[in-house]
Amino acid sequence: MNNDNKRGGSRLDRRHLLQAGLAAAFAAPLGVLGAAQAFAPGGIATGVDFSEFPLCRTASNAPALTGAPRKLKLSWNAGAVCLAPVPVAIEHGFFQKHNLDIELINYSGSTDQLLEAIATGKSDAGLGMALRWLKPLEQGFDVKIAAGTHGGCMRVLTRADSSVSKLADLKGKIVAVGDLGGPDKNFFSIQLSKLGIDPVKDVDWRAYPGNLLNVAVEKGEVQAFLSSDPLGYLWLKDSQYKEVASNLDGEYRDKSCCILGLRGSLVREEPQVARALTQALLDAAMFTAQNPVVTAKSFQPYAPKTATLADIEGMVRYHTHHHHPVGEVLKRELKGYADDLKSVQVFKQSTDTAKFAERIYVDVFAV
Repeated sequence: MNNDNKRGGSRLDRRHLLQAGLAAAFAAPLGVLGAAQAFAPGGIATGVDFSEFPLCRTASNAPALTGAPRKLKLSWNAGAVCLAPVPVAIEHGFFQKHNLDIELINYSGSTDQLLEAIATGKSDAGLGMALRWLKPLEQGFDVKIAAGTHGGCMRVLTRADSSVSKLADLKGKIVAVGDLGGPDKNFFSIQLSKLGIDPVKDVDWRAYPGNLLNVAVEKGEVQAFLSSDPLGYLWLKDSQYKEVASNLDGEYRDKSCCILGLRGSLVREEPQVARALTQALLDAAMFTAQNPVVTAKSFQPYAPKTATLADIEGMVRYHTHHHHPVGEVLKRELKGYADDLKSVQVFKQSTDTAKFAERIYVDVFAV
């Protein structure tokens, strides 16, 4: 992330940001599967050259879905800017191109509940964080991971005048997190472990409401905090904060952090439909990477009110939407994350991570 993103632009009123965070929190549905969001796509958007698609050439000869559009339910977190390809796919016709009629379902609640909803057919597919999904998937939910969707959306932040300047400086510090079992805590715990720092004994993790994390560091109750975009990005516009680390550092710059999970029975009984849904989302992801300005406009209705179009565009450019592995590459990434989780005692030591990755992934483009 460049310094313009970190400190440039006008300083935000922190109270307004706080209000935006609270508004986003209260906007989320109370149940895991919230009210369906109605969309009325106006056909294929002008300017999208569908001759460039599909991205996965292995799927280019697959027969198209015929007949009435296949109705599917797709679960997502509407406030997550890293899922911007979803409204892009709706607004710009990527689902329609594959003869799909998608009902978006905004969800909250536990990951176990979400995966159970997908496994039991209350939803047909969902998008989420790998480091949040993998532990529940270890328990055996009938959900198959078909693709990674992007990388980058988690950050470690602190005050600009803090002596904490690198991840290793968190040793012996108090760090605020929105969720003690969240993907950001898991990710940075893994990175600390690789630095020889015990993330359990050497760091004091404290839970705070996600929209109050910056207040904890301002009051001196903690020395750093973890945050995801859009709030993390927006807080960095205030020159009082700086970024210490992100999940695009080092080897993770070329790894996905979010994944697409499909209902297991859909994969087995309707592989053509599973392939079409995956293809549509991958194509929307590449379109997002190539058209951040257009994408920002598509996502704006879901963003915090304090986020400008330029802010959304900046986040879209920062997140690696060009990286969306499938097949063997995806399986290797899943195994790598499982190994990482095993190293910090999140996974059972008895888990065979190679067999685990083989069990949970699916190559919907395999002949």
